[in-house]
Amino acid sequence: MIKFLDIQKITESFEPKISHAIDRVIKRGWFLLGDEVAVFEKEYAEYIGSKYCIGVANGLDALRLILKAYIEMGVMKEGDEVIVPANTYIASIFAISDNRLKPILVEPDISTYNLDFSFIEQYITARTRAIMVVHLYGQACWSRKLKEVAKRYNLKIIEDNAQAAGAMIMAQTRGCRVQDEMDRYSQPTVLIRTGSLGHAAGHSFYPGKNLGALGDGGAVTTDDKELAAIVKALANYGSTRKYVHDYQGLNSRLDEIQAAVLRIKLPRLDSDNQCRREIAQYYIDNIVNPDIILPGARYAARGTEYADLITGKKQPINTNMDIVWHLFVIRHPHRDRLQQYLADKGIQTLIHYPIPPHKQKAYKELNSFVYPITEKIDREVLSLPMSQVMTDIEVKEVVERINNFRC
Repeated sequence: MIKFLDIQKITESFEPKISHAIDRVIKRGWFLLGDEVAVFEKEYAEYIGSKYCIGVANGLDALRLILKAYIEMGVMKEGDEVIVPANTYIASIFAISDNRLKPILVEPDISTYNLDFSFIEQYITARTRAIMVVHLYGQACWSRKLKEVAKRYNLKIIEDNAQAAGAMIMAQTRGCRVQDEMDRYSQPTVLIRTGSLGHAAGHSFYPGKNLGALGDGGAVTTDDKELAAIVKALANYGSTRKYVHDYQGLNSRLDEIQAAVLRIKLPRLDSDNQCRREIAQYYIDNIVNPDIILPGARYAARGTEYADLITGKKQPINTNMDIVWHLFVIRHPHRDRLQQYLADKGIQTLIHYPIPPHKQKAYKELNSFVYPITEKIDREVLSLPMSQVMTDIEVKEVVERINNFRC
Protein backbone atom coordinates (compact mmCIF):
# COMPACT_ATOMS: atom_id res chain seq x y z
CA MET A 1 0.00 0.00 0.00
CA ILE A 2 1.29 3.44 -0.96
CA LYS A 3 -0.21 5.79 1.62
CA PHE A 4 -1.46 9.21 0.63
CA LEU A 5 0.49 10.63 3.57
CA ASP A 6 2.45 8.43 5.97
CA ILE A 7 2.29 10.55 9.13
CA GLN A 8 3.75 7.79 11.27
CA LYS A 9 6.82 7.55 9.03
CA ILE A 10 7.21 11.34 9.03
CA THR A 11 7.04 11.41 12.84
CA GLU A 12 9.58 8.61 13.13
CA SER A 13 11.98 10.56 10.92
CA PHE A 14 12.28 13.18 13.70
CA GLU A 15 13.00 10.69 16.47
CA PRO A 16 14.41 10.67 19.09
CA LYS A 17 14.24 14.48 19.11
CA ILE A 18 10.44 14.61 19.35
CA SER A 19 10.36 12.20 22.29
CA HIS A 20 13.07 14.18 24.05
CA ALA A 21 11.12 17.42 23.50
CA ILE A 22 7.92 15.93 24.90
CA ASP A 23 9.81 14.50 27.87
CA ARG A 24 11.29 17.94 28.53
CA VAL A 25 7.81 19.47 28.73
CA ILE A 26 6.47 16.71 30.96
CA LYS A 27 9.38 17.02 33.39
CA ARG A 28 8.99 20.79 33.51
CA GLY A 29 5.33 20.35 34.47
CA TRP A 30 4.10 23.51 32.72
CA PHE A 31 1.68 22.77 29.87
CA LEU A 32 0.09 26.07 28.76
CA LEU A 33 1.46 29.55 28.02
CA GLY A 34 5.01 28.59 28.90
CA ASP A 35 8.51 28.84 27.50
CA GLU A 36 8.02 26.40 24.61
CA VAL A 37 5.19 28.46 23.14
CA ALA A 38 7.02 31.74 23.67
CA VAL A 39 10.17 30.48 21.97
CA PHE A 40 8.25 28.87 19.10
CA GLU A 41 6.34 32.10 18.50
CA LYS A 42 9.65 33.94 18.23
CA GLU A 43 11.19 31.31 15.96
CA TYR A 44 8.16 31.07 13.68
CA ALA A 45 7.82 34.85 13.39
CA GLU A 46 11.47 35.03 12.33
CA TYR A 47 10.97 32.18 9.86
CA ILE A 48 7.86 33.73 8.28
CA GLY A 49 9.33 37.22 8.33
CA SER A 50 6.68 38.87 10.51
CA LYS A 51 7.15 40.98 13.61
CA TYR A 52 4.60 39.07 15.68
CA CYS A 53 3.36 35.50 16.02
CA ILE A 54 0.63 34.29 18.36
CA GLY A 55 0.15 30.55 18.84
CA VAL A 56 -3.50 29.44 18.86
CA ALA A 57 -5.44 26.19 18.99
CA ASN A 58 -5.91 25.59 15.25
CA GLY A 59 -5.97 27.19 11.82
CA LEU A 60 -9.68 28.02 11.86
CA ASP A 61 -9.28 29.87 15.15
CA ALA A 62 -6.35 31.79 13.69
CA LEU A 63 -8.60 33.24 10.98
CA ARG A 64 -11.53 33.72 13.38
CA LEU A 65 -9.33 35.67 15.77
CA ILE A 66 -7.90 37.94 13.08
CA LEU A 67 -11.38 39.00 12.02
CA LYS A 68 -12.61 39.26 15.61
CA ALA A 69 -9.65 41.52 16.41
CA TYR A 70 -10.39 43.76 13.44
CA ILE A 71 -13.96 44.10 14.73
CA GLU A 72 -12.64 45.07 18.18
CA MET A 73 -10.39 47.64 16.46
CA GLY A 74 -13.37 49.16 14.62
CA VAL A 75 -12.00 48.18 11.21
CA MET A 76 -15.01 45.93 10.59
CA LYS A 77 -18.49 45.49 11.97
CA GLU A 78 -21.32 42.98 11.73
CA GLY A 79 -22.65 42.73 8.17
CA ASP A 80 -19.46 43.89 6.49
CA GLU A 81 -18.20 41.83 3.57
CA VAL A 82 -15.05 39.77 3.08
CA ILE A 83 -14.11 38.50 -0.37
CA VAL A 84 -13.02 34.85 -0.25
CA PRO A 85 -12.37 32.14 -2.87
CA ALA A 86 -15.33 29.96 -3.80
CA ASN A 87 -12.82 27.11 -4.22
CA THR A 88 -11.39 26.57 -0.76
CA TYR A 89 -11.70 24.41 2.30
CA ILE A 90 -14.87 25.52 4.08
CA ALA A 91 -12.94 26.70 7.18
CA SER A 92 -11.90 29.86 5.31
CA ILE A 93 -15.58 30.77 5.02
CA PHE A 94 -16.53 29.60 8.52
CA ALA A 95 -14.11 32.16 9.97
CA ILE A 96 -16.00 34.95 8.20
CA SER A 97 -19.58 33.94 8.98
CA ASP A 98 -18.66 33.05 12.58
CA ASN A 99 -17.89 36.74 13.09
CA ARG A 100 -21.24 37.73 11.56
CA LEU A 101 -19.46 39.06 8.52
CA LYS A 102 -20.67 38.23 5.02
CA PRO A 103 -18.54 35.98 2.82
CA ILE A 104 -18.50 37.03 -0.83
CA LEU A 105 -17.43 34.04 -2.90
CA VAL A 106 -15.29 34.64 -5.99
CA GLU A 107 -14.38 32.06 -8.62
CA PRO A 108 -10.84 30.66 -9.00
CA ASP A 109 -8.51 30.69 -11.98
CA ILE A 110 -8.97 27.26 -13.58
CA SER A 111 -5.22 27.04 -14.24
CA THR A 112 -4.13 27.54 -10.61
CA TYR A 113 -7.31 26.74 -8.61
CA ASN A 114 -6.55 29.89 -6.60
CA LEU A 115 -8.52 33.13 -6.45
CA ASP A 116 -8.86 34.82 -9.86
CA PHE A 117 -7.78 38.40 -9.23
CA SER A 118 -9.44 39.65 -12.41
CA PHE A 119 -12.86 38.97 -10.84
CA ILE A 120 -12.31 40.74 -7.51
CA GLU A 121 -13.16 44.32 -8.35
CA GLN A 122 -16.66 43.56 -9.63
CA TYR A 123 -17.58 42.13 -6.21
CA ILE A 124 -16.41 45.12 -4.14
CA THR A 125 -19.17 47.20 -2.53
CA ALA A 126 -19.37 49.93 0.09
CA ARG A 127 -19.44 47.17 2.74
CA THR A 128 -16.30 45.33 1.58
CA ARG A 129 -13.55 45.43 4.22
CA ALA A 130 -11.12 42.67 3.32
CA ILE A 131 -9.90 40.11 0.81
CA MET A 132 -9.01 36.69 2.15
CA VAL A 133 -6.51 34.92 -0.09
CA VAL A 134 -6.02 31.19 0.32
CA HIS A 135 -2.68 29.71 -0.72
CA LEU A 136 -4.50 26.56 -1.76
CA TYR A 137 -2.69 23.24 -2.10
CA GLY A 138 0.54 25.00 -1.07
CA GLN A 139 0.70 27.45 -3.98
CA ALA A 140 1.20 31.15 -3.26
CA CYS A 141 -1.79 33.25 -4.28
CA TRP A 142 -0.41 36.71 -4.91
CA SER A 143 -0.14 39.37 -7.63
CA ARG A 144 0.27 43.04 -8.37
CA LYS A 145 -3.43 43.19 -9.23
CA LEU A 146 -4.37 42.07 -5.70
CA LYS A 147 -2.19 44.73 -4.07
CA GLU A 148 -3.45 47.45 -6.39
CA VAL A 149 -7.11 46.63 -5.74
CA ALA A 150 -6.63 46.38 -1.97
CA LYS A 151 -4.84 49.72 -1.87
CA ARG A 152 -7.40 51.45 -4.11
CA TYR A 153 -10.33 50.41 -1.93
CA ASN A 154 -8.50 50.49 1.44
CA LEU A 155 -9.05 46.78 2.05
CA LYS A 156 -7.22 44.46 4.43
CA ILE A 157 -5.53 41.41 2.93
CA ILE A 158 -5.81 38.34 5.14
CA GLU A 159 -3.85 35.25 4.17
CA ASP A 160 -5.09 31.74 4.82
CA ASN A 161 -1.65 30.14 4.94
CA ALA A 162 -2.85 26.82 6.34
CA GLN A 163 -1.50 24.82 3.39
CA ALA A 164 1.56 26.82 2.34
CA ALA A 165 4.04 27.01 5.22
CA GLY A 166 7.42 27.84 3.69
CA ALA A 167 6.25 29.08 0.29
CA MET A 168 8.05 32.20 -0.96
CA ILE A 169 7.63 34.78 -3.70
CA MET A 170 10.21 37.11 -5.17
CA ALA A 171 10.02 40.71 -3.92
CA GLN A 172 12.10 43.84 -4.22
CA THR A 173 14.09 45.82 -1.65
CA ARG A 174 14.66 49.55 -1.73
CA GLY A 175 16.81 50.27 1.28
CA CYS A 176 14.04 49.25 3.68
CA ARG A 177 12.52 46.02 5.00
CA VAL A 178 10.73 44.71 1.91
CA GLN A 179 8.97 46.40 -0.97
CA ASP A 180 6.24 44.38 -2.62
CA GLU A 181 6.20 42.97 -6.12
CA MET A 182 4.68 46.17 -7.54
CA ASP A 183 8.17 47.69 -7.56
CA ARG A 184 10.28 47.72 -10.67
CA TYR A 185 12.19 44.52 -11.32
CA SER A 186 15.42 46.48 -11.63
CA GLN A 187 15.37 46.69 -7.83
CA PRO A 188 17.38 44.12 -5.82
CA THR A 189 15.25 41.05 -5.10
CA VAL A 190 14.64 38.96 -2.02
CA LEU A 191 12.35 36.04 -1.27
CA ILE A 192 9.48 36.77 1.08
CA ARG A 193 7.31 34.07 2.62
CA THR A 194 3.59 33.65 2.45
CA GLY A 195 2.19 34.54 5.84
CA SER A 196 4.02 37.87 5.76
CA LEU A 197 2.60 39.28 2.52
CA GLY A 198 -0.73 40.66 3.72
CA HIS A 199 -1.87 42.53 6.81
CA ALA A 200 -2.32 39.31 8.81
CA ALA A 201 -2.20 35.57 8.23
CA GLY A 202 -3.65 32.43 9.75
CA HIS A 203 -1.57 29.24 9.91
CA SER A 204 -2.51 25.62 10.64
CA PHE A 205 -0.29 22.94 12.20
CA TYR A 206 -2.77 20.10 11.75
CA PRO A 207 -0.75 16.84 11.66
CA GLY A 208 -1.13 16.43 7.89
CA LYS A 209 0.29 19.86 7.06
CA ASN A 210 3.85 20.39 5.79
CA LEU A 211 4.65 21.70 9.28
CA GLY A 212 2.44 19.47 11.40
CA ALA A 213 2.07 19.06 15.14
CA LEU A 214 1.01 15.86 16.92
CA GLY A 215 -2.47 17.29 17.33
CA ASP A 216 -4.22 20.54 16.47
CA GLY A 217 -2.36 23.83 16.46
CA GLY A 218 -2.27 27.15 14.66
CA ALA A 219 -0.83 30.65 14.66
CA VAL A 220 -1.47 34.23 13.62
CA THR A 221 1.34 36.30 12.10
CA THR A 222 1.26 40.04 11.49
CA ASP A 223 3.32 43.22 11.57
CA ASP A 224 0.46 45.11 13.24
CA LYS A 225 1.31 45.56 16.93
CA GLU A 226 -2.23 46.46 17.98
CA LEU A 227 -3.77 43.56 16.08
CA ALA A 228 -1.24 41.13 17.59
CA ALA A 229 -1.98 42.30 21.13
CA ILE A 230 -5.74 41.98 20.67
CA VAL A 231 -5.45 38.53 19.05
CA LYS A 232 -3.27 37.38 21.95
CA ALA A 233 -5.81 38.63 24.48
CA LEU A 234 -8.83 37.27 22.60
CA ALA A 235 -7.24 33.81 22.41
CA ASN A 236 -6.84 33.79 26.21
CA TYR A 237 -10.42 34.51 27.32
CA GLY A 238 -10.05 38.16 26.27
CA SER A 239 -7.55 38.64 29.06
CA THR A 240 -4.27 40.53 29.27
CA ARG A 241 -3.93 39.91 33.02
CA LYS A 242 -5.28 37.00 35.02
CA TYR A 243 -8.94 37.52 35.90
CA VAL A 244 -9.01 40.83 34.03
CA HIS A 245 -11.00 40.50 30.79
CA ASP A 246 -10.96 43.37 28.30
CA TYR A 247 -12.77 41.48 25.53
CA GLN A 248 -15.34 38.73 25.12
CA GLY A 249 -12.69 36.23 24.15
CA LEU A 250 -12.15 32.57 23.36
CA ASN A 251 -10.07 29.76 24.76
CA SER A 252 -7.69 29.11 21.85
CA ARG A 253 -4.12 28.41 22.91
CA LEU A 254 -1.26 26.42 21.44
CA ASP A 255 -0.12 24.02 24.15
CA GLU A 256 3.46 23.46 25.28
CA ILE A 257 3.81 19.93 23.90
CA GLN A 258 2.68 20.95 20.40
CA ALA A 259 5.01 23.98 20.48
CA ALA A 260 7.93 21.77 21.52
CA VAL A 261 7.21 19.35 18.65
CA LEU A 262 6.91 22.20 16.14
CA ARG A 263 10.24 23.60 17.29
CA ILE A 264 11.85 20.26 16.37
CA LYS A 265 10.19 20.19 12.95
CA LEU A 266 10.60 23.84 11.90
CA PRO A 267 14.36 23.75 11.08
CA ARG A 268 13.75 20.95 8.56
CA LEU A 269 10.71 22.50 6.88
CA ASP A 270 12.57 24.00 3.92
CA SER A 271 14.42 20.79 3.11
CA ASP A 272 11.21 18.76 3.50
CA ASN A 273 9.44 21.13 1.13
CA GLN A 274 12.29 20.71 -1.34
CA CYS A 275 11.74 16.94 -1.27
CA ARG A 276 8.15 17.59 -2.25
CA ARG A 277 9.31 19.80 -5.14
CA GLU A 278 11.50 16.98 -6.44
CA ILE A 279 8.53 14.59 -6.38
CA ALA A 280 6.37 17.18 -8.15
CA GLN A 281 9.10 17.55 -10.78
CA TYR A 282 9.04 13.79 -11.41
CA TYR A 283 5.25 13.65 -11.55
CA ILE A 284 5.00 16.49 -14.04
CA ASP A 285 7.84 15.26 -16.21
CA ASN A 286 6.63 11.66 -16.34
CA ILE A 287 2.83 11.55 -16.15
CA VAL A 288 1.97 11.33 -19.83
CA ASN A 289 -1.57 9.99 -19.74
CA PRO A 290 -3.32 12.37 -22.19
CA ASP A 291 -6.51 12.50 -20.10
CA ILE A 292 -4.72 13.78 -17.01
CA ILE A 293 -4.69 17.52 -16.41
CA LEU A 294 -1.56 18.38 -14.45
CA PRO A 295 -1.51 21.28 -11.96
CA GLY A 296 -0.96 24.73 -13.37
CA ALA A 297 -1.02 26.34 -16.79
CA ARG A 298 2.26 27.97 -15.82
CA TYR A 299 4.07 24.76 -16.71
CA ALA A 300 5.76 24.29 -20.06
CA ALA A 301 5.07 21.24 -22.23
CA ARG A 302 5.21 18.25 -19.90
CA GLY A 303 6.46 20.53 -17.24
CA THR A 304 10.23 20.73 -17.31
CA GLU A 305 9.97 24.43 -16.48
CA TYR A 306 7.53 26.82 -14.87
CA ALA A 307 6.72 30.50 -15.29
CA ASP A 308 7.56 32.42 -12.11
CA LEU A 309 4.50 33.81 -10.30
CA ILE A 310 5.70 37.40 -10.49
CA THR A 311 8.34 37.76 -13.22
CA GLY A 312 7.11 35.17 -15.71
CA LYS A 313 10.67 33.87 -16.15
CA LYS A 314 11.04 30.12 -16.61
CA GLN A 315 13.14 27.75 -14.53
CA PRO A 316 12.89 24.14 -13.34
CA ILE A 317 9.89 23.23 -11.18
CA ASN A 318 12.11 21.94 -8.39
CA THR A 319 13.47 25.47 -7.88
CA ASN A 320 9.99 27.02 -7.83
CA MET A 321 9.80 28.49 -4.33
CA ASP A 322 6.23 29.79 -4.55
CA ILE A 323 4.81 26.25 -4.29
CA VAL A 324 5.49 23.86 -1.42
CA TRP A 325 3.27 21.09 -2.83
CA HIS A 326 1.17 20.46 0.25
CA LEU A 327 -1.04 18.65 -2.25
CA PHE A 328 -0.32 17.47 -5.78
CA VAL A 329 -3.70 17.81 -7.45
CA ILE A 330 -4.51 16.45 -10.89
CA ARG A 331 -7.80 16.49 -12.79
CA HIS A 332 -9.51 13.79 -14.80
CA PRO A 333 -13.01 13.78 -16.37
CA HIS A 334 -13.62 10.35 -14.79
CA ARG A 335 -12.00 11.10 -11.45
CA ASP A 336 -13.98 8.55 -9.42
CA ARG A 337 -13.04 5.71 -11.78
CA LEU A 338 -9.40 6.75 -11.62
CA GLN A 339 -9.47 6.86 -7.82
CA GLN A 340 -11.02 3.39 -7.62
CA TYR A 341 -8.48 2.02 -10.12
CA LEU A 342 -5.59 3.40 -8.05
CA ALA A 343 -7.11 2.04 -4.83
CA ASP A 344 -7.35 -1.40 -6.46
CA LYS A 345 -3.64 -1.10 -7.27
CA GLY A 346 -2.79 -0.23 -3.64
CA ILE A 347 -2.38 3.54 -4.11
CA GLN A 348 -4.24 5.77 -1.69
CA THR A 349 -5.56 9.11 -2.99
CA LEU A 350 -7.88 11.79 -1.59
CA ILE A 351 -10.29 14.36 -3.02
CA HIS A 352 -9.79 17.99 -1.96
CA TYR A 353 -12.70 18.81 -1.95
CA PRO A 354 -15.67 16.77 -3.23
CA ILE A 355 -18.42 19.28 -2.31
CA PRO A 356 -17.81 23.03 -2.69
CA PRO A 357 -18.73 25.28 0.25
CA HIS A 358 -21.69 26.88 -1.53
CA LYS A 359 -23.31 23.46 -1.97
CA GLN A 360 -22.95 22.44 1.69
CA LYS A 361 -25.94 22.21 4.00
CA ALA A 362 -24.13 24.58 6.39
CA TYR A 363 -24.70 27.37 3.83
CA LYS A 364 -28.23 26.71 2.63
CA GLU A 365 -28.55 30.35 1.62
CA LEU A 366 -25.82 29.80 -0.99
CA ASN A 367 -27.05 26.46 -2.37
CA SER A 368 -28.80 28.09 -5.34
CA PHE A 369 -25.67 30.00 -6.38
CA VAL A 370 -23.75 28.72 -9.39
CA TYR A 371 -19.96 28.80 -9.52
CA PRO A 372 -19.20 26.73 -12.63
CA ILE A 373 -15.40 26.82 -12.39
CA THR A 374 -15.39 25.78 -8.74
CA GLU A 375 -17.93 23.04 -9.43
CA LYS A 376 -15.91 21.71 -12.37
CA ILE A 377 -12.76 21.61 -10.25
CA ASP A 378 -14.48 19.74 -7.43
CA ARG A 379 -15.91 17.18 -9.87
CA GLU A 380 -12.50 16.39 -11.37
CA VAL A 381 -9.70 16.89 -8.82
CA LEU A 382 -7.73 14.06 -7.29
CA SER A 383 -4.79 14.44 -4.88
CA LEU A 384 -1.90 12.03 -5.42
CA PRO A 385 0.43 10.73 -2.69
CA MET A 386 2.88 13.47 -1.72
CA SER A 387 5.29 13.69 1.18
CA GLN A 388 8.96 14.03 2.00
CA VAL A 389 9.18 10.37 3.06
CA MET A 390 7.98 8.83 -0.21
CA THR A 391 10.55 6.55 -1.83
CA ASP A 392 11.63 6.75 -5.48
CA ILE A 393 10.04 3.35 -6.04
CA GLU A 394 6.69 4.57 -4.70
CA VAL A 395 6.75 7.72 -6.82
CA LYS A 396 7.57 5.74 -9.96
CA GLU A 397 4.79 3.25 -9.25
CA VAL A 398 2.22 6.05 -8.90
CA VAL A 399 3.30 7.44 -12.28
CA GLU A 400 3.27 4.03 -13.96
CA ARG A 401 -0.21 3.18 -12.71
CA ILE A 402 -1.62 6.56 -13.81
CA ASN A 403 -0.08 6.28 -17.25
CA ASN A 404 -1.64 2.80 -17.67
CA PHE A 405 -5.15 3.94 -16.71
CA ARG A 406 -7.78 3.88 -19.44
CA CYS A 407 -11.53 4.42 -19.03
